[in-house]
Amino acid sequence: MDLETFRSLLTDEGRSVLAALQHADPAGEARTAAALRREHADELVTAAVEQVRLRRAAAGRFGEFAPRMYFTPDGLALSSHLAVAEYKLLRVVGEMGVVLIDAMCLGGGHDATVLSWSHYTAAVDPDPLTVEMAAANREVLDAPMLILRREDVMTFDSQGEAVFIDLKRHPGPVRGGAAEAGHPPLSWASDRVRTTGLGWIRLAPDVRRTLPDLAATGADEAEWISYGGEAQEAVLWYLGAGGDLEPPAPTQVPVRKATLLPGGASLTGRGLPHPAVRPLGRYLYEPDPAVVHAGLLAEVAEEVHGGPVDPDGPLLTADAPHRTPFATAHRVTDVLRGEDGAEDRGEDLRDLLRRALSGGRGVARIVVASPGLDVDPEEFAQHLAPVDPDAPTLFLTRTDGGPAAVTVQRVPEATATPVSAGSGT
Repeated sequence: MDLETFRSLLTDEGRSVLAALQHADPAGEARTAAALRREHADELVTAAVEQVRLRRAAAGRFGEFAPRMYFTPDGLALSSHLAVAEYKLLRVVGEMGVVLIDAMCLGGGHDATVLSWSHYTAAVDPDPLTVEMAAANREVLDAPMLILRREDVMTFDSQGEAVFIDLKRHPGPVRGGAAEAGHPPLSWASDRVRTTGLGWIRLAPDVRRTLPDLAATGADEAEWISYGGEAQEAVLWYLGAGGDLEPPAPTQVPVRKATLLPGGASLTGRGLPHPAVRPLGRYLYEPDPAVVHAGLLAEVAEEVHGGPVDPDGPLLTADAPHRTPFATAHRVTDVLRGEDGAEDRGEDLRDLLRRALSGGRGVARIVVASPGLDVDPEEFAQHLAPVDPDAPTLFLTRTDGGPAAVTVQRVPEATATPVSAGSGT
């Protein structure tokens, strides 16, 4: 959507077209759109159809605000749940004690808008569509202290007491997913925040893959946040004194932390060594994606008295069920093993899955849990049982004895043994 088309949606005519589509039955959207095209420009109706679809898709992240907000497909795809922005706002209020914040590279603009609920926020982005869309959403989210500017962030004359820079981007070299690939690069952003001394940088949750050397950022803390079991983002927090642009010491590794929303459980890294691979036990543990991205599998393994089934995969195994907010416990009900080396032969893995699924009821999920296994779970979608909440899950994973298709049943939390107090924060 270009800027002029977006502006047309803000006119009285555009709002009336949006309202007609929004109040219509989604099943009859094509008929409604065809009728509207007899009275309105095709470009306007097409833009309104896309906008209504995006609003419906955004309901799970923005709740009651979604039907009145404006989105682009990229902006929505890169947005986190509104509760994540609110959580970060509480951290800023509780840990920084600042009034003026500069927000640079707006993304969808939602983080900057939430910040302005309690802080004077100057929001800067070079893209005119991003700025004008954020201005429209400012009215919806009631953000009176948000000042929007179209300006190159790398030349912006900052006056804030803290700096927020959004560098979450689409994955892949073409779209700039790597931390240093886009404009601005992470190295500039980290120097910019450290100049002020207080602030944070928002990144894609796979930042440990795209930027293994987190120490080079000079951050005090790297936090991975999930919502409802879905990875949302990574945040580099800078909580020290300003003005120090000396390179961080080689031993200055950021504290790693995983935070799970909406419950708010947080797990902080303790520098544990990666545990040894174990033979598949009676229980499998599926860590929350924030834990996986943060590299805190060792901490969870210690909590559940277990270890990984694959040195490169996220699944943990143990012989007893333990209740922890950081992983879902599953009881192993069936194991079908493949031949050694089958992970290099995609058809052998598919045959393993076919045999594991034959003759049984549908499963709720098929999860390829080890990296590099050449199988697409979508090929077996006919075996899924979405209407049965008690249906088992099937994991395809490497084990110490080769690849295995492991069928499991989720352990009710009430029957699991709680982990020892104080293991999380």
